Amino acid sequence: MLHRKEIHHILDGYARDEITIATIGSHTALQILKGARDEGFKSLVICKRGTEEVYRQFGLADELLTVENFEQVLEKSFQEQLIKRNAILIPHGSFVEYLSPVRIENELFVPMFGNRAVLDWEADRGKEREWMERAELRLPVEFNDPADIDRLVMVKFPGAKGGRGYILASNHDEFEQKRKKLELRDKGEFTIQEYVVGTRFYPHYFYSPLKDKLELLSMDIRYESNIDGIARLSYILRDSLPEPSFVVTGNLPVVIRESLLPRVLEMGRRVITASQEMFSPGLIGPFCIETVCTEDLAFIAFEISARIVAGTNLYISGSPYSQLLYDVPMSTGRRIAREVKEAIKGDLLKEVVY
Repeated sequence: MLHRKEIHHILDGYARDEITIATIGSHTALQILKGARDEGFKSLVICKRGTEEVYRQFGLADELLTVENFEQVLEKSFQEQLIKRNAILIPHGSFVEYLSPVRIENELFVPMFGNRAVLDWEADRGKEREWMERAELRLPVEFNDPADIDRLVMVKFPGAKGGRGYILASNHDEFEQKRKKLELRDKGEFTIQEYVVGTRFYPHYFYSPLKDKLELLSMDIRYESNIDGIARLSYILRDSLPEPSFVVTGNLPVVIRESLLPRVLEMGRRVITASQEMFSPGLIGPFCIETVCTEDLAFIAFEISARIVAGTNLYISGSPYSQLLYDVPMSTGRRIAREVKEAIKGDLLKEVVY
């Protein structure tokens, strides 16, 4: 992994009054670009050829760079262009998926908002579970041996793939049938996890190391195809339903019962504390704990997304929670830009960039 000192050496050469907020054109890019503009930064978006019109349409980026594929971002000459522009990259789900955590950690010299060491803990499900256990979150049961499956389980794969390819199985025989169909080989390729029934809540947090403060900015649930469509048809076509899939196609706003907010905030605090103990200086900026709330009002956590999540796109003008914290419309994208702005003002940029 590139050492923090190497990135900070590059950051030392940046003109603090000419910082550019940059990101890849996908996922939450529009929100990030608007947030940068709202906080007075220049902004830059890196687009894959054929997608430029989306970003021209909304006119939020001061500069648009086109690549044939996103891996070009890691080429030395391209990175030099970004460094010349005093760019700070903002990671999001597509950013991490297209470039891969390993390559970001080892090949990306451009200063990036947050702690890039977190990417490995997010992408590796074993490490992620260790992190959640250290945070004392309640987790779904996992099965190391498919022969032990005795309830409905979800088989998950590593990385930020938006739910693509997940499968369900109720017993060992069903698992084996689907494993052969998907040509799954060793256990390292997937995780077998209890399917928890309940209400899905995805709280969007922001941790500021500058203030040592955790904020709950918003919350969503995901609309997933085709499982949500199947739910509507289950009593009509119960004998001819397709295999459920969990590809995220959109997000829905939600406000949780106020009496549950203390637990939601406590989960976020525990995740931050555990991260600081396990990979100092820990998680910085936006993150999301993906949870299910059961009928007895217990929260079961099944993933941590250690960066801005797509559900925050619902709240570009702010959410019911951010409106309680700020007097201006505060999206997660804008909150990132404001943290960078406050870090520059206090000469603390190295506290939030790696």
